[in-house]
Amino acid sequence: MVNVKLDKVHSAVNFEVKHMMVSKAKGEFQDFDVDFNGDFDNLENANVKVTVDVGSIETNNEDRNGHLKSDDFFDVETYPNITFQSKSVKKVSESEYEVTGDLTIKGSTNEETFKVEYNGKAKDPMAGHMVAGVDLEGKVNREDYGLTWNAPLETGGVLIGKEVKLTAGFEFIIEE
Repeated sequence: MVNVKLDKVHSAVNFEVKHMMVSKAKGEFQDFDVDFNGDFDNLENANVKVTVDVGSIETNNEDRNGHLKSDDFFDVETYPNITFQSKSVKKVSESEYEVTGDLTIKGSTNEETFKVEYNGKAKDPMAGHMVAGVDLEGKVNREDYGLTWNAPLETGGVLIGKEVKLTAGFEFIIEE
Protein backbone atom coordinates (compact mmCIF):
# COMPACT_ATOMS: atom_id res chain seq x y z
CA MET A 1 0.00 0.00 0.00
CA VAL A 2 1.33 3.40 -1.00
CA ASN A 3 0.76 6.37 1.29
CA VAL A 4 0.79 9.81 -0.33
CA LYS A 5 0.81 13.08 1.59
CA LEU A 6 1.20 16.69 0.57
CA ASP A 7 4.55 18.38 1.20
CA LYS A 8 3.22 21.84 2.11
CA VAL A 9 6.71 23.36 2.24
CA HIS A 10 7.10 22.72 -1.50
CA SER A 11 3.53 23.53 -2.53
CA ALA A 12 1.53 26.70 -3.22
CA VAL A 13 -1.97 27.93 -4.16
CA ASN A 14 -2.01 31.32 -5.94
CA PHE A 15 -4.52 33.58 -7.66
CA GLU A 16 -4.63 36.77 -9.68
CA VAL A 17 -7.43 39.06 -10.81
CA LYS A 18 -7.57 42.19 -12.94
CA HIS A 19 -7.36 45.36 -10.82
CA MET A 20 -8.69 48.71 -12.07
CA MET A 21 -8.71 47.26 -15.60
CA VAL A 22 -4.97 48.00 -15.95
CA SER A 23 -3.03 45.63 -13.69
CA LYS A 24 -3.36 42.42 -11.68
CA ALA A 25 -3.81 41.92 -7.97
CA LYS A 26 -2.11 38.74 -6.84
CA GLY A 27 -2.30 36.63 -3.74
CA GLU A 28 -2.04 33.21 -2.22
CA PHE A 29 -3.70 30.93 0.26
CA GLN A 30 -1.15 29.90 2.84
CA ASP A 31 -3.04 27.00 4.43
CA PHE A 32 -4.42 24.17 2.30
CA ASP A 33 -4.36 20.41 2.00
CA VAL A 34 -4.67 17.88 -0.80
CA ASP A 35 -6.03 14.39 -0.25
CA PHE A 36 -4.64 12.34 -3.16
CA ASN A 37 -5.79 8.76 -3.68
CA GLY A 38 -4.29 7.03 -6.66
CA ASP A 39 -1.16 6.06 -8.50
CA PHE A 40 1.09 8.64 -10.13
CA ASP A 41 1.78 6.10 -12.90
CA ASN A 42 -1.95 6.05 -13.73
CA LEU A 43 -3.36 9.49 -12.92
CA GLU A 44 -6.58 8.91 -14.85
CA ASN A 45 -7.81 6.78 -11.95
CA ALA A 46 -6.81 9.29 -9.26
CA ASN A 47 -9.25 10.89 -6.85
CA VAL A 48 -8.26 14.28 -5.47
CA LYS A 49 -9.81 16.58 -2.88
CA VAL A 50 -8.31 20.01 -2.26
CA THR A 51 -9.32 21.98 0.83
CA VAL A 52 -8.24 25.61 1.18
CA ASP A 53 -8.52 27.63 4.40
CA VAL A 54 -9.91 30.94 3.12
CA GLY A 55 -8.79 32.72 6.29
CA SER A 56 -5.19 32.10 5.20
CA ILE A 57 -5.53 34.48 2.24
CA GLU A 58 -2.50 36.74 1.79
CA THR A 59 -2.23 39.62 -0.70
CA ASN A 60 0.53 41.63 1.03
CA ASN A 61 -2.06 44.23 2.06
CA GLU A 62 -3.79 43.83 5.44
CA ASP A 63 -6.77 46.04 4.48
CA ARG A 64 -7.36 44.04 1.29
CA ASN A 65 -6.95 40.74 3.18
CA GLY A 66 -9.58 41.87 5.67
CA HIS A 67 -11.95 43.01 2.91
CA LEU A 68 -11.59 39.67 1.10
CA LYS A 69 -12.41 37.80 4.33
CA SER A 70 -15.52 39.94 4.94
CA ASP A 71 -19.13 39.43 3.86
CA ASP A 72 -18.40 41.46 0.70
CA PHE A 73 -16.31 38.57 -0.61
CA PHE A 74 -15.58 35.17 0.98
CA ASP A 75 -17.50 35.60 4.27
CA VAL A 76 -14.89 33.51 6.11
CA GLU A 77 -16.98 33.30 9.29
CA THR A 78 -19.74 31.41 7.46
CA TYR A 79 -17.70 29.73 4.70
CA PRO A 80 -14.20 28.98 6.07
CA ASN A 81 -13.11 26.63 3.25
CA ILE A 82 -12.90 26.37 -0.51
CA THR A 83 -13.04 22.77 -1.74
CA PHE A 84 -12.44 21.00 -5.02
CA GLN A 85 -13.49 17.36 -5.40
CA SER A 86 -12.35 15.67 -8.59
CA LYS A 87 -14.84 13.71 -10.70
CA SER A 88 -12.57 12.72 -13.59
CA VAL A 89 -8.99 13.00 -14.83
CA LYS A 90 -8.37 12.92 -18.58
CA LYS A 91 -4.94 12.43 -20.14
CA VAL A 92 -4.29 15.03 -22.86
CA SER A 93 -0.63 14.27 -23.64
CA GLU A 94 2.34 12.52 -22.06
CA SER A 95 2.48 14.91 -19.10
CA GLU A 96 -0.71 16.97 -19.47
CA TYR A 97 -4.09 16.18 -17.97
CA GLU A 98 -7.45 17.83 -17.41
CA VAL A 99 -9.07 17.36 -14.04
CA THR A 100 -12.79 18.05 -13.78
CA GLY A 101 -14.65 18.31 -10.52
CA ASP A 102 -16.87 20.28 -8.19
CA LEU A 103 -15.45 23.57 -6.93
CA THR A 104 -17.25 25.01 -3.90
CA ILE A 105 -16.70 28.62 -2.87
CA LYS A 106 -18.93 30.52 -0.44
CA GLY A 107 -21.59 27.80 -0.53
CA SER A 108 -21.88 27.71 -4.34
CA THR A 109 -20.73 24.62 -6.24
CA ASN A 110 -19.95 24.53 -9.95
CA GLU A 111 -18.18 22.03 -12.16
CA GLU A 112 -14.78 23.32 -13.30
CA THR A 113 -11.96 21.87 -15.38
CA PHE A 114 -8.31 22.67 -14.68
CA LYS A 115 -5.17 21.91 -16.66
CA VAL A 116 -2.65 19.77 -14.82
CA GLU A 117 0.96 19.17 -15.75
CA TYR A 118 2.48 16.07 -14.20
CA ASN A 119 6.16 16.76 -13.51
CA GLY A 120 7.11 13.17 -12.67
CA LYS A 121 8.68 11.45 -9.69
CA ALA A 122 12.13 11.69 -8.12
CA LYS A 123 13.93 10.38 -5.07
CA ASP A 124 14.56 13.01 -2.41
CA PRO A 125 18.33 12.73 -1.72
CA MET A 126 17.94 14.27 1.74
CA ALA A 127 15.00 12.24 3.06
CA GLY A 128 15.33 9.11 0.93
CA HIS A 129 11.68 8.86 -0.09
CA MET A 130 10.09 9.38 -3.49
CA VAL A 131 8.28 12.60 -4.37
CA ALA A 132 5.93 13.53 -7.21
CA GLY A 133 4.91 16.94 -8.46
CA VAL A 134 2.04 18.50 -10.37
CA ASP A 135 1.22 22.02 -11.49
CA LEU A 136 -2.36 23.18 -11.95
CA GLU A 137 -3.85 26.18 -13.71
CA GLY A 138 -7.28 27.40 -14.64
CA LYS A 139 -9.71 30.30 -14.64
CA VAL A 140 -13.01 30.77 -12.85
CA ASN A 141 -15.66 33.49 -12.91
CA ARG A 142 -15.81 34.74 -9.33
CA GLU A 143 -19.40 35.92 -9.80
CA ASP A 144 -20.46 32.27 -10.33
CA TYR A 145 -19.61 31.82 -6.64
CA GLY A 146 -21.39 34.84 -5.21
CA LEU A 147 -18.23 36.98 -5.15
CA THR A 148 -19.96 39.91 -6.85
CA TRP A 149 -18.74 42.96 -4.92
CA ASN A 150 -17.30 45.62 -7.20
CA ALA A 151 -17.00 49.37 -7.67
CA PRO A 152 -17.32 51.39 -10.88
CA LEU A 153 -14.32 53.43 -12.03
CA GLU A 154 -14.60 57.09 -12.97
CA THR A 155 -12.78 56.30 -16.23
CA GLY A 156 -15.10 53.40 -17.06
CA GLY A 157 -14.96 49.75 -16.20
CA VAL A 158 -14.84 48.30 -12.71
CA LEU A 159 -12.35 47.94 -9.88
CA ILE A 160 -12.11 44.13 -9.99
CA GLY A 161 -12.32 41.75 -12.96
CA LYS A 162 -14.70 38.79 -13.01
CA GLU A 163 -12.12 36.24 -14.16
CA VAL A 164 -9.76 34.85 -11.54
CA LYS A 165 -6.70 32.91 -12.65
CA LEU A 166 -5.77 30.07 -10.31
CA THR A 167 -2.38 28.39 -10.24
CA ALA A 168 -1.05 25.77 -7.86
CA GLY A 169 2.00 23.61 -7.50
CA PHE A 170 1.83 20.50 -5.35
CA GLU A 171 4.65 18.22 -4.26
CA PHE A 172 3.69 14.91 -2.72
CA ILE A 173 5.71 12.58 -0.51
CA ILE A 174 5.25 8.94 -1.53
CA GLU A 175 5.76 6.48 1.34
CA GLU A 176 5.78 2.81 0.44
